[in-house]
Amino acid sequence: MSYRDKKYEFMIVTVDEDGIAIIQHNRPEALNAIHAPLNLEKNEIYKEVIADPDVKVVITTGNDRAFCAGGDLKAFASYGVRDARLFIDRSRESSFLLQNMHKPTIAMVAGICMGGGLENVLAHDLKIAADNAKFALPEINVGIFPGAGATQRLPQLMSLSKAKELVFLGETFDAQTALDLGIVNKVVPLADLKEETMKMAKKLASKPLFSLRLAKEALNAAWNCSADQGTIIETHGWSMCYGTKDQKEGMQAFIEKRKPVFTGE
Repeated sequence: MSYRDKKYEFMIVTVDEDGIAIIQHNRPEALNAIHAPLNLEKNEIYKEVIADPDVKVVITTGNDRAFCAGGDLKAFASYGVRDARLFIDRSRESSFLLQNMHKPTIAMVAGICMGGGLENVLAHDLKIAADNAKFALPEINVGIFPGAGATQRLPQLMSLSKAKELVFLGETFDAQTALDLGIVNKVVPLADLKEETMKMAKKLASKPLFSLRLAKEALNAAWNCSADQGTIIETHGWSMCYGTKDQKEGMQAFIEKRKPVFTGE
């Protein structure tokens, strides 16, 4: 059975005619908090959309009340070290599936977005927040700290001191603050969130997809490579674009003063 037809218990996935996949957390009674079964379903879906040739853009979201409230403490408060490691390994897998996905990803955030929910957002390429979004990394307040990438990704977005403030104090901040810190790209009214996100997704879906993939690889290299290694990846990817039909179409359309029609080839 295709993942598109499968009935997941804690996630909803849809793919529209433009090749935009929307992956939705679906534990409303728990503010979409993460437990092991949800993690397994989400990772399965991410793997499926990566392999689906018809999917061009991937969106992760929740509902108007909560994107994701973070880890479900009721589910894992009694964990020992082994169980905790198994759980966080799956959360880390989610983050890296998103970070390394060759397709552009967007987090569409409304309501509560805390702990592991915020860490999931950080792994997306682009992030759009509703004006009712509330963010926090509150793990320190229950005796742990963020374990699914926040300690590594936050310092890439802001000063190390500011990242330490968010992690050490665990205080809640609003969507405008998230925008000012560089955590999200855009803040919009809640009523406009889906429309604005789909508008961005459709723009991405109309771009030359192989070139987007190579650009993402080059940008990600800035996180974990030296400048020398990163520019080698960049120049290799740039040159590879010249083997695509989309590069020919894009440059010919520019010369002919018309809008290009990219096919992903």
